[in-house]
Amino acid sequence: MLMQKRTLIGLVGTNILGSLAPALHEDALAAAGVAGHYHLMDLDVLKGRSLADILSAVRTAGFAGINVTHPFKESVVPLLDQVSPEAREIGAVNTVVVDRESRTVGHNTDRTGFYRGFEQALGRDAAQGRTVVLIGAGGAGRAVAFALMDHGVACLQLHDTNGERATALGADLAARFGPQRCQVTAELAPAVSRAAGIVNATPTGMHSYPGVPLARDLLQPHHWVADIVYTPLETELLKLARDKGCRTMNGGGMCVHQAAEAYRMFTGKEADVARMHRTFERACALRG
Repeated sequence: MLMQKRTLIGLVGTNILGSLAPALHEDALAAAGVAGHYHLMDLDVLKGRSLADILSAVRTAGFAGINVTHPFKESVVPLLDQVSPEAREIGAVNTVVVDRESRTVGHNTDRTGFYRGFEQALGRDAAQGRTVVLIGAGGAGRAVAFALMDHGVACLQLHDTNGERATALGADLAARFGPQRCQVTAELAPAVSRAAGIVNATPTGMHSYPGVPLARDLLQPHHWVADIVYTPLETELLKLARDKGCRTMNGGGMCVHQAAEAYRMFTGKEADVARMHRTFERACALRG
């Protein structure tokens, strides 16, 4: 999609009214001299609307594209006209571009977003050649799993309260990276005891989803802990981890980097990532 002088983009999901995506994208558009609006479509608020309804409205209204978040990253895939090879491999879409013929093309920028955010916050060596526990095998968890594989994880321990979902992701990773590099686990305690780090890729910790995704006594000072949640930026899990002496990564880096990649897909222009980080920090401060 080539950038127009006026651009309409947005986000569809649930529990998203606290999203910082509008601030990130609208500031980037303004910096490029474009009058743009980023519209939040929260299906907790838009009662009776389906994901298919939203996609139809997006086409009709002339959106350049939309981001897709929980709980629609997997269910959106069969509704699209085309899906990129990477998003097809991951099995989840978080960015939908609408082309000049109003065709919808699905992409995944979460993988790149987590990869770059992790490298920035914890360093490439934090995962390379190590065992890592991933909690959550949904749409976001799938992208995070592939990003951790990209970082050279020796063995990824997958856990989800939905065992079938974890098994499906494990099979996909085994087919792509080899069965020795991933294992589905129903019990977190033994997996965490062997791990260098833990990633939370569930909504647990978000506003309206309070709590932590594992037993508190499992965390030890040698662990690093990453959380993809950024609403709030300091989740209960990260506070607990820091209190125990763990290195931590919040969801801000992933949010910024995936947004920068999505902006490039929506507009055909590179985002100023440093500026996006500053915008994110200001928006967090105002929200807080």
